[in-house]
Amino acid sequence: MTEMHPQRWGDPAAATVLPDSALGLVELAFGLQDRPPVSGATPPPSALDDALLDDLRAAVGAEHVLTDDATRTIRTRGKSTPDLLRARAGDLDDAPDAVVRPDGHDGVEAVLAWAVEHQVAVVPFGGGTSVTGGLAARRDGFAGVVSLDLVRMKRLLAVDEVSMTATLEPGLRGPEAEALLAEHGLTLGHYPQSFRHASIGGFAATRSSGQSSAGYGRFDAMVVGLTAATPTGTLRLGSAPANAAGPDLRQLLLGSEGAFGVITSVTVRVRRAPAVTSYEGWRWPSFDAGSDAMRTLAQAGLMPTVLRLSDESETAINLADPSSIGGAEDPGCLMVTGYEGTDEQVAARRAAVTAVLAGLGGTALGTEPGERWAHGRFDGPYLRDALLDHGVLVETLETATFWSNRQRLYADVRAALTASLGEGSLVLCHVSHVYETGCSLYFTVAARQGDDPVAQWQAAKAVASDAIIAAGATITHHHAIGTDHKPWFAREIGDVGVRVLRAVKAELDPTGVLNPGVLIP
Repeated sequence: MTEMHPQRWGDPAAATVLPDSALGLVELAFGLQDRPPVSGATPPPSALDDALLDDLRAAVGAEHVLTDDATRTIRTRGKSTPDLLRARAGDLDDAPDAVVRPDGHDGVEAVLAWAVEHQVAVVPFGGGTSVTGGLAARRDGFAGVVSLDLVRMKRLLAVDEVSMTATLEPGLRGPEAEALLAEHGLTLGHYPQSFRHASIGGFAATRSSGQSSAGYGRFDAMVVGLTAATPTGTLRLGSAPANAAGPDLRQLLLGSEGAFGVITSVTVRVRRAPAVTSYEGWRWPSFDAGSDAMRTLAQAGLMPTVLRLSDESETAINLADPSSIGGAEDPGCLMVTGYEGTDEQVAARRAAVTAVLAGLGGTALGTEPGERWAHGRFDGPYLRDALLDHGVLVETLETATFWSNRQRLYADVRAALTASLGEGSLVLCHVSHVYETGCSLYFTVAARQGDDPVAQWQAAKAVASDAIIAAGATITHHHAIGTDHKPWFAREIGDVGVRVLRAVKAELDPTGVLNPGVLIP
């Protein structure tokens, strides 16, 4: 897999340059500024000397303990806009002192034992796509920081085609996992926007949700078992499809962001690879009408594989040409539905969904809008990079709530972001994860960069996060906690919840070497 650019998203060869027509729109909306990344920045010297690293080299092999500037730079932070803005400014202060690459569970255990002995912080690293500060460990009190890169742990360990499960190692990136499963005619069906670069271990450790969640479910719902190495021993969890053997300890590791242990394998539910994949578009007169239609489908048990709805602003931005949404002068709100399965399954599900949506007042737009969305479904972050180059601040945040609270949450978060970012800013939203009881809301903002764009976004994110908690919603549906969400996470789970997490941390990681400063309030 291609390494991601240290100052940009994704494959450097896939970088997007704004065409002249788009530059004109950007200049009209935000003005144009030249904000190229600083070149030639290097990380601070490693704080770990050779004498300290010798035992680590003996455990995993000298060639798998790397201290060169290039490798350390690539493992610095994640890919949120603040992460990229710091990297683009040449700030590499959070670079690890070394990158270590074990090749299996035993190697991970050896690294953790070394880290405990020498009081070195360990940051598990999968694909590096964190957008909440999950890869920036606290250094205070530690001899140094190592990035525990799981890139060598990329095996398909087992396939059970009777039970329809597969056991995967954590370093597999999304496309690699799908390619291995495809050899058996299987699929995981987990496609977040970060799919091309994120890892199986990252999906589990952050409770990821993919764009096909309506049909396949969230990643944590796919996991039936896992193995994790902790500083106090190994956890092997998941002996049956369901049980009543006390609280489900798998959930301690799912979403734990490497703070409790390092996931070294996951056993997941898999499906037969679909013979047919089809996407369609629907127009709705308003975001409320489209959201009500989504709720009707979910509560009727008629979910397509993909179900997403853009609000009026996001629809207008993405579909600047009204002819692309049925020729209407007012494009309204675009819904995308997707179907996967056999010919018969797709035909039956599409017919049932179509009858409901048409009956509720939706306008069918055919396959073109849906196929266009599917073609570019992983490319949004490249556009963000191009806009950052021209002085436009672009970032996202997401939340989830119950249906009865959706309108309040949507209005309050939009108002908070607009007030903070000021006149001329854009606030867009879509729903892409739907349940019988509620849905997620995913916001994208664009504004002219100020003198300190990191502080500019942090201020906007803070007021939006306050609005989310005040509305009784969750601080994150699928982006995890990292360091960015910790203050609001503590408010969401309360004092008792915080004490429970700290107790688990003390039991599994008593010296605190695992991703210090991340997740635990």
